[in-house]
Amino acid sequence: MSVSGSVEGSQTSRRAFEFGRTHVVRPRGRHEATIVWLHGLGDRGSSWSQLLENLPLPNIKWICPTAPTRPVSLFGGFPSTAWFDAEDISEDAPDDVEGLDASAAHVANLLSTEPADIKLGVGGFSMGAATALYSATCHVFARYGNRNPYPVNLSSVVGLSGWLPCSRILRNQLKESNETSARAATLPILLCHGPGDEVVAYKHGEKSARILSSAGFQNLTFRAYDGLGHYTIPEEMEDVCRWLTARLRLGGS
Repeated sequence: MSVSGSVEGSQTSRRAFEFGRTHVVRPRGRHEATIVWLHGLGDRGSSWSQLLENLPLPNIKWICPTAPTRPVSLFGGFPSTAWFDAEDISEDAPDDVEGLDASAAHVANLLSTEPADIKLGVGGFSMGAATALYSATCHVFARYGNRNPYPVNLSSVVGLSGWLPCSRILRNQLKESNETSARAATLPILLCHGPGDEVVAYKHGEKSARILSSAGFQNLTFRAYDGLGHYTIPEEMEDVCRWLTARLRLGGS
């Protein structure tokens, strides 16, 4: 299934992004929650759908989209599957707000057709985790970076081995209204990272958690795993399962 999405960045610039195939893992038990899970740079949705299918979370439906193939500055302009363009993986790198908006809108579109009583979440690994955290900020501000309204109410956000894009904007804007502060304070976020990560340095994950906490995201958990590099391990996924079951109040089958 190929899905096309276009998001208006400014009055003068508009780009269309062609998203790849979306893989869906249906719940084995009673459907209580739907989570869009976002892969890392250069990966695709199918590789994560296989891992998620085997988790002991029978009440969750997983939606695993594939990012557009696009030139990536980090690779000298070489095309790769990427949720947005990245020149560097750090808080100081320029933010591709247009690309982030397009991917956040794609996630919101995938969640917007779910039944009204289903809890909605977004999670991801590496660049997918960065996009999930950007979606969290869109939910809190109730709008995208381009100021279009964000239509989805998120109940959980998970980021593995990732970082927070647009951190400078976040700190400036979060004090805008009590409503915004209340959404930030109550949104459950789980961030996991390994000190041995050679792709997204541990300090970026830790700093992202610190920025979110100081900006008012009070329901945030940060977990570190000794020796973990840029991959996932069973211990980490067990923590994700326990955290989701508790935060989403998932029942049995």
